[in-house]
Amino acid sequence: MQFTRKHLLGLEELADEEIRMILDTAVPFKEISERQIKKVPVLRGKTIVNLFFEPSTRTRTSFEFAEKRLSADTINISTSQSSVVKGETLVDTARNIEAMKIDMVVIRHSASGAPAFLAQRIASNVINAGDGWHEHPTQGLLDMFTIREHKGKIEGLKVVIVGDILHSRVARSNIFGLRKMGAEVGVCGPPTLVPGTIAQLGVTIYPTVEDVLAEADVINVLRIQLERMQSSSFPSLGEYNRLYGITNARLARAAKDVLILHPGPMNRGVEIDSDVADGDHQVILKQVTNGVAVRMAVLFLLAGGIPAGAAEAAAMREQETS
Repeated sequence: MQFTRKHLLGLEELADEEIRMILDTAVPFKEISERQIKKVPVLRGKTIVNLFFEPSTRTRTSFEFAEKRLSADTINISTSQSSVVKGETLVDTARNIEAMKIDMVVIRHSASGAPAFLAQRIASNVINAGDGWHEHPTQGLLDMFTIREHKGKIEGLKVVIVGDILHSRVARSNIFGLRKMGAEVGVCGPPTLVPGTIAQLGVTIYPTVEDVLAEADVINVLRIQLERMQSSSFPSLGEYNRLYGITNARLARAAKDVLILHPGPMNRGVEIDSDVADGDHQVILKQVTNGVAVRMAVLFLLAGGIPAGAAEAAAMREQETS
């Protein structure tokens, strides 16, 4: 099966086979990242622009590593460096960049739907690196890759997302992706940060962390996004930690092999305590490592690369029909 998408705009639109294809293709790319020489020529001659209209360290750096390890030429453009500060529109900015004969645009934007809007108006491949409160598909993919790597599967697992669900594009991508891959998904957080409509996505809403710890196979802890809040959604950060923070005392109620994820950056002592963030259950830095491999897979597939295992599957089909 070939990956036929021109863009990666979100996991909501992907089929489970397409998600699995990306995860499988990321496996050999992770092996490349562990070599002494961490580079392959599969995107040599391609030019990729990282167009970031919001601050980012992990995602932008991860994409840049992925692009360079595939031998692509990379250009980073932030809002402060672009003509947007002079009043230029997003489309005009992208079209001017595209006129320089680029191949792909990786975009992060504060407006939900900006990557889709752009994809309808330029010829280059578009990858969503996070748009408003909508989706962050490559984060969802790397979270699933990390879960599958450590648990051996996704189907049948119970994954609970704890924290600021309301403002989180990571939560939405995780919900879409995990459910398509057969996981049971729950969410937990202060009522002011867990919209009731989230249940329409097929998740269970839990009122307290204690309700889910004993049953969860994976806990994905989300950052409290204070910069997106127009007013206080809870009494204090200390109160949030007391009621919803992932602490060692709370982990004593959890399964011995529970996995702790966090997309970063962390508010230590708020949504997660330092002894948990640095403890035996967490795989936070492994998520960062896996993010490069997953983004390499996405770039490779959008450029027309053959998915991992596709050649072997085609050979088997030929043998069956011969």
